[in-house]
Amino acid sequence: MLSAALSAAVVVAAGCGNKTVEEPEGPMSVIFETDMGNDVDDALALDLLYKYMDEGRINLLGVMINKVEYGAAEYADIARTWYGYPDIPVGIIKEGPDCSSDAVNYAAAVADLKKEDGTPAFARTVEDCSTLPLAVDLYRKILADRPDGSVTIVSTGFSTNLARLLDTGADEYSDLSGKDLVAQKVKRLVIMAGVATNQSASEYNVTKDVPSAQKVASEWPTELITSPFEVGISVCYPGQSIAEDFGWAEYNPMVEGYKAYLPMPYDRPTWDLTAVLYAVEGIRGENDASYFNVVGPGKLEFTDESFTRFTPDPECDRYYLEADSLQMANILGRFKELLVRQPAVMASQEQ
Repeated sequence: MLSAALSAAVVVAAGCGNKTVEEPEGPMSVIFETDMGNDVDDALALDLLYKYMDEGRINLLGVMINKVEYGAAEYADIARTWYGYPDIPVGIIKEGPDCSSDAVNYAAAVADLKKEDGTPAFARTVEDCSTLPLAVDLYRKILADRPDGSVTIVSTGFSTNLARLLDTGADEYSDLSGKDLVAQKVKRLVIMAGVATNQSASEYNVTKDVPSAQKVASEWPTELITSPFEVGISVCYPGQSIAEDFGWAEYNPMVEGYKAYLPMPYDRPTWDLTAVLYAVEGIRGENDASYFNVVGPGKLEFTDESFTRFTPDPECDRYYLEADSLQMANILGRFKELLVRQPAVMASQEQ
């Protein structure tokens, strides 16, 4: 299985064939897909990405929203502003999955939060998020401008944007079709989706847009790794940490989202964070702490009932993650280490 090393000559399977690409020097280029507001792990995953940005470990090229609901793009805009990266582009979706009745919309709660004097708790970069570009157009613009085989996409929500990207044609940014553009520019796709070890269990990210999940599983032209439901549910971030370890900020969008989602204190699974961790750090950390085992290669399928089917096949390029109890402890330790860090922009303002 390929690691997340930043500089190496690697072989990447495309579909069920192989091609060789050269991984570039420097920070890893990442695009983040999110259904922000459905579960609070998206907010923690975005926080994790910004901590990697502060380290200079990644270059976050864009944040793509894959659901239609007030608060999702607003939260992404608030976050890029608050963490000190207002120029990171945000893409939105239209006529996509509607999740308005699925969960407490903590993203909207953060967007609407006011200080005691009635002013907004968080600054914005744009006044009206409906004016943001469509994610599928933003994908094409970003990918066309990147070196070949250089971009990692982390998808922690629905596959709608990704499926639509594959179906795009030539435009002002590239003469390539969507599928060819992805094949040329994307190194790998890491998704939080599916239940790998139970063939009779559905999973939310798949259920909300089954056709798109099926299309991505079968047609995505680069390596695809899924962090399945059973990994994230086994590693829960402690509510006690949220309550006690973030006192360095009066208002923190991630903390306020966590508080709004469920009555405090509560521990919450880290489904989306495990996908981010693997995408950036690979199967083990810099201190040689083991995080994951990788199962595959094989063929990944999602049934019409949103069940997951994984069939071992050495000619294919799909994989899924597993973690044992020791690895789960290492994963949680890494999350605690990174999430409680004060953002670099805030630390610099205090100097």
